[in-house]
Amino acid sequence: MKQRSVITQFGPLTVTDEAGAITRLSWGTADHQVSSPLLDQAVEQIRRFDAGELSAFNLPLRVEGNGFLRAVCDLILAIPFGETCTYGDIAKKLGASAQSVGQACGQNPIPVIIPCHRVMGAKGLTGYSGAGGIETKIALLRHEGAAGLLI
Repeated sequence: MKQRSVITQFGPLTVTDEAGAITRLSWGTADHQVSSPLLDQAVEQIRRFDAGELSAFNLPLRVEGNGFLRAVCDLILAIPFGETCTYGDIAKKLGASAQSVGQACGQNPIPVIIPCHRVMGAKGLTGYSGAGGIETKIALLRHEGAAGLLI
């Protein structure tokens, strides 16, 4: 497992490379940082996203978890930059409950890159599992120009 950190307007982020795929993004700084071609590429894409120069990541990802979590993450990846959908929208596609989709979003191991901040509750804004909670979700949505729906 290799890790590298990058400072962003959303806080310090640490990205993890395991066997040639990004498997985790977490808030904070890694104690031991390593450079690899994939981590260099991931850090560069995160920096470009942070600067408003990138709207879609192009990295090999591997979501470790059950099939339902992977299916939810796949649908989240399909939400375009600057747009949102609801837990219920994803739930309908999977034949599941909105609550179970919300729980899966909270277990997303690669937030920001798998943009679970783009998933809303039926009545609007809901929680966020990243550092800073709902404030970080709002900052990510504003960054993408999707904050108009928050008014």
